Amino acid sequence: MTFTDALLAEAKGSWLGWAFLTLVVTLLLGRALPGRAHRRLPASVWLFAVQLVLLVVVALLVTLGNDADDEARLAQRVILAMAWVGMGGALVFGVILPRTRFPVSRILQDLVVGAAAIAVIAAVLHNHGVALAGLFATSAVVTAVIGFSLQDTLGNTIGGLALQTDGSVRVGDWIKVGEVAGKVTEIRWRYTAIETRNWETVLLPNSTLMKGPVTVLGRRHGEPELWRRWVWFNVDFRYPPPDVIGAVEGALRAQPIDNVAASPQPNCILMDLHESYGRYAVRYWLKDLAVDDPTDSAVRTRVMYALRRADIPLSIPAHALFVTEESAERKESKSASDKQRRTDALHKVELFAPLEDAELERLADALHPAPFTKGEVLTRQGAEAHWLYLLITGEAAVRVAKDGIETEVARIGAGSFFGEMSLMTGEPRSATVVALSDVECYRLDAAAFRDLLERRPQLAEPIARLLAERRANLAAVTEGLDAEARRRKMESDSSDLFKKMKAFFKL
Repeated sequence: MTFTDALLAEAKGSWLGWAFLTLVVTLLLGRALPGRAHRRLPASVWLFAVQLVLLVVVALLVTLGNDADDEARLAQRVILAMAWVGMGGALVFGVILPRTRFPVSRILQDLVVGAAAIAVIAAVLHNHGVALAGLFATSAVVTAVIGFSLQDTLGNTIGGLALQTDGSVRVGDWIKVGEVAGKVTEIRWRYTAIETRNWETVLLPNSTLMKGPVTVLGRRHGEPELWRRWVWFNVDFRYPPPDVIGAVEGALRAQPIDNVAASPQPNCILMDLHESYGRYAVRYWLKDLAVDDPTDSAVRTRVMYALRRADIPLSIPAHALFVTEESAERKESKSASDKQRRTDALHKVELFAPLEDAELERLADALHPAPFTKGEVLTRQGAEAHWLYLLITGEAAVRVAKDGIETEVARIGAGSFFGEMSLMTGEPRSATVVALSDVECYRLDAAAFRDLLERRPQLAEPIARLLAERRANLAAVTEGLDAEARRRKMESDSSDLFKKMKAFFKL
């Protein structure tokens, strides 16, 4: 028999054609349906190449009449069977199933491919007359010895299989095991990989997950993935808890905070009482578990600014020492500087141009600091709030809602004021103003302005005229009014605003 005849006979008898067809289909589909190549495909290709070499060796041995051809043929067909099963696994699990969106865990893939490989190899051995009963008996003894010496490894393997089967821990879950907390990225036979927020990957043995408690963060049956967080702060006990809780909850719920769930709403509770302060906590629900610390920081910022606006200081430890001597001269200097700053802010408001210096100074004493952090709402459209804001530093956006859609119509910066209609006439807010950065404001309440008008009621008319002029100028821009239409609108609005001011302040 010639070498060529022997080679063709061996190829036909070993189902080489079908294996080659499987390889071609896998490669073509993998190229036509792009995606990550299956991990078994490269090894299967190498095994296919190795069995081709062995096929040539078998044909050569048959041509030479060597007695070793049967052993070489068995080795070639066993390796071909392994390559064939590997290519089939790559075709099914790497090409077909991913397109059907039918997820199969990695361990289950390994089990299916492993079982198929054992079955095919057993069939090849049986066809070559190998006594499988004796082989299994020998392998049972070997398995017992290996199992006894590799108890931990087998425990990890069985643990990985259990995790994949029962779905108690899944890829993508955030879990906490002891001091380790992170996102599950992979469940292997031996270990589970967890990526922490510190940019670390921790490999936990599967047996550890099976033996000890595992906390799955943010998971609740029938609910979205949310994780409750706690932010703590202390306030002097002299300030009533309802005032503290109201100020904090109002700030947290007024405007959404990135990654904080709207439902359940954030809340503030008094957790404990100490010698000189109350211990409070803000509880909120985190939507993105990867950004816990930055979101905690944003919530703390809201809390701090809310308390400052309410003139509620955070508590100072009872053992704190102040070594700066607060002399009368120093107090007076600080007060004068602050008052001058307030008076200068009022001078920039054209609305108060008719006021005399003494009247401006009286209003300056009535101003309240009102800081806001980025993202907070300073005023909300439709709300009834009878005060005016003077913007000292920072920038804010003016937004108007119509038919449920909110649109930004302007941006204001230092030196601007808003809320004058609510202050002068009691009308609801006409727009929502949101801080685009940390802003510092002064707030002027209607009570202080009422006291001024009671002293000099004749101020109402020129102020009403200034308000009407400002409104007419805005209408001229937005509605395209000519000079005559603008003048008529200003006269009409001036009279109307004057009447509203008299009614609101009971002049």
